[in-house]
Amino acid sequence: MSPNGSDRSPRRPMRRKLLQAMTAGLVLATATGCTYKDFPRLGMPTPTTEEAPRILSLWQGSWAAALAVGVLVWGLILWSAFFHRRTRTKVEVPPQTRYNMPIEALYTVVPLIIVSVLFYFTARDESKLLSLKKQPDVTINVVGFQWSWGFNYVVPVEGSTGDAKTDKNLDAIPDRFKEDFPANAGGVYDVGTPKTRNPQTGNPGPTLWLPKGKTVRFVLTSRDVIHSFWVVPFLMKQDVIPGHTNAFEVTPNKEGTFLGKCAELCGVDHSRMLFNVKVVSPERYEQHLKDLAKKGQTGYIPAGIAQTSHEKNRETNNL
Repeated sequence: MSPNGSDRSPRRPMRRKLLQAMTAGLVLATATGCTYKDFPRLGMPTPTTEEAPRILSLWQGSWAAALAVGVLVWGLILWSAFFHRRTRTKVEVPPQTRYNMPIEALYTVVPLIIVSVLFYFTARDESKLLSLKKQPDVTINVVGFQWSWGFNYVVPVEGSTGDAKTDKNLDAIPDRFKEDFPANAGGVYDVGTPKTRNPQTGNPGPTLWLPKGKTVRFVLTSRDVIHSFWVVPFLMKQDVIPGHTNAFEVTPNKEGTFLGKCAELCGVDHSRMLFNVKVVSPERYEQHLKDLAKKGQTGYIPAGIAQTSHEKNRETNNL
């Protein structure tokens, strides 16, 4: 009891202040109106596409939520250890509580709320990032194979005849993607080997050219096993699966040469599946396509394994 005869503990106001301070810190950490630029990138590279900041913001938000939960848990552990420690004058065994329904309900409901919030933002951003425009500015079929990459530029180019919609080398690509192919796109291609290097930087792998400020659709196909197409500063990657075609779009907004790699363990020489991405002005990009045509790299290389029957059925049922 306290000196005035009351059984109110003098520690109670301190406990209340500690809980209030922790709650205020949690609110400040999670409810501020900051953008992704106001936080450190936490290991992520500088974004180089219009879509990448959305991914970076999701990454930073996840870290902020994890830090807030961590601070709360650490605070409760330290509070329990400090205020309920055994002292020389207090040696009796404290009252034992078998269960506490409010607390048990709290640590059941709160994790469900946290997971639900993370799921909402992840599903929202994923839906946005994987949405496809009706007519992208540029379409490129990325072909993964052991142990390098090939790039089919689906575009009409002077000196290249044919039509991507009917080309046998692109039979593995479903019709729903071919609907957005340009008409009479004879196309050009570039293909690498593990010993290929970028002539400017010396980095290993073939070089994929992209125009700055244009919406680029990547149509991903594989000739053998599962690979993963990852351009590091795009902060976006997607699996390249045999018998199944994936696609996503980006809009590069920064010129330069960037690194790309396979992010799926695809076999013994997986580490050699490297490539480069060179973002240039639209005029220089068009000139590069003409240069490929002059070299005789017209038409398309085989896209990969044809779409499996069950995958065709899945797409038909989802239409």
